[in-house]
Amino acid sequence: MSANSAETAAPMDVVLVKAGRTKIRYPAELLHDDGSRITVRAAWAGEGVRDFGFVRFEPGDVFTEHYWRDRWYAVKEVRDKQGRLKGWYCDITRPATVSGSELVVEDLDLDLWRSADGTAVLRLDEDEFAASGLASRDPEAAAAALSALDELELLAKGGNFEALLH
Repeated sequence: MSANSAETAAPMDVVLVKAGRTKIRYPAELLHDDGSRITVRAAWAGEGVRDFGFVRFEPGDVFTEHYWRDRWYAVKEVRDKQGRLKGWYCDITRPATVSGSELVVEDLDLDLWRSADGTAVLRLDEDEFAASGLASRDPEAAAAALSALDELELLAKGGNFEALLH
């Protein structure tokens, strides 16, 4: 299934699960699903402004989010309300699943930020990941998560990062 215009974009809910509970659910438009990669577009779903120090997410921001059924990460392109690229926020997750009109993703705490110009690549939340206990509960998943973070970091620092999204 592929949707490329507003007339054909299908509504979908993105459900982000963390530690067995729904962390956030928000509406999105399904733009593309080729059986492996799923792309949706959504407005910033957080409350007000979230300032990370290296980027601010705020009302009016638009996220084009790429999820995979066979990869342990999601890549979210972030643009401001004028359409200017802020960068890419990447979540390390279990592979995505789709059930009806729900896209379900389990967040594994690790994140990566890549600035719009590619000069800043930041590994985030490694302390949260260590504290989550995933390494002892599910060592295979923890290893897959760390491997996915390493892969994204290499791509973000000079590999073919943007090719992931096309």
